[in-house]
Amino acid sequence: MRYVIYGAGAIGGTIGGKLYQHGHGVTLICRGNHLEACRRNGLTLHTPDGTEALAIPAAAVPSEVDWRPGDVVILAVKSQDTAAALLALRSAAGDVPVICAQNGVANERTALRIFSRVYGMVVWMPATHLQPGEVIAHSSPVAGVLDAGLYPSGSDALIDQVMSDLSASGFAAIPQPDIMRQKYAKLLSNLANIVQALCGDSAAGTIVTRLRDEALAVYHAAGIDFATPEELSARTRNVTVKPVPGMDARLGGSTWQSLTRGGSLETDYLNGEIALLGGLHGVPTPMNRILQLAATEATRDNRAPGSFTTDELLGRLA
Repeated sequence: MRYVIYGAGAIGGTIGGKLYQHGHGVTLICRGNHLEACRRNGLTLHTPDGTEALAIPAAAVPSEVDWRPGDVVILAVKSQDTAAALLALRSAAGDVPVICAQNGVANERTALRIFSRVYGMVVWMPATHLQPGEVIAHSSPVAGVLDAGLYPSGSDALIDQVMSDLSASGFAAIPQPDIMRQKYAKLLSNLANIVQALCGDSAAGTIVTRLRDEALAVYHAAGIDFATPEELSARTRNVTVKPVPGMDARLGGSTWQSLTRGGSLETDYLNGEIALLGGLHGVPTPMNRILQLAATEATRDNRAPGSFTTDELLGRLA
């Protein structure tokens, strides 16, 4: 089995790098300066246990990959890039198995329109990608939690094998037949991503509470089941952030990193998912809507992380 990592940023790069370190076949698909650096010097993986440059093959697009029987795709692009990535993937590879290692809950449904074997993966992994050709995995000895299952539910021999390979490569990974319960629970925590990016950690509190309260009201109205905090705590207790030699401490999550790099944000697939469900089920979601608009302003105006205030955002509720 070869793993084709489509989107080799913080999450995809860490997954691909550690699989490669443990003897698995891996190909990366990435772009821009990151691709050039990976081709020139290999993917550099920094962890609390050391740094290694990994000579993993890297492609710009799926059509550059020499597709083989038995390939499995781990999709780790941001949600706003999923639709285009899947079309390019089908054109090049045909009907391959796709594992959505992404935040949000919309990617699997999009993939199932195009591919017959789709899996959801819940990702709990403190990782950073800010410099071309480099990713930082901040937790050790367990790099992160990567539970997965068939979408919309179930398990099979393929995902059992993938979980075994990931477990042997330094991750906590078990098959989860009810994987979307885990992903809806993760979505609740991801609602705060944009708050951290716009305002900084000190903004957690009132805004985040409002975001979560709106989401819980939406889940109730829509009849959505999700994992309990106790379940999540039991699965993530071994994820331990440690210093990485020569690297700064982790400053922010995935949305903060995207804003720092000047890329697009996935807020419309996190807070926007709550807004969508609220619209479908008649539940007001004003705070989540406000954060979507603020995210658009931040990217449009090239605003740096931390350039909004809590009072500014709360004031928009009026």
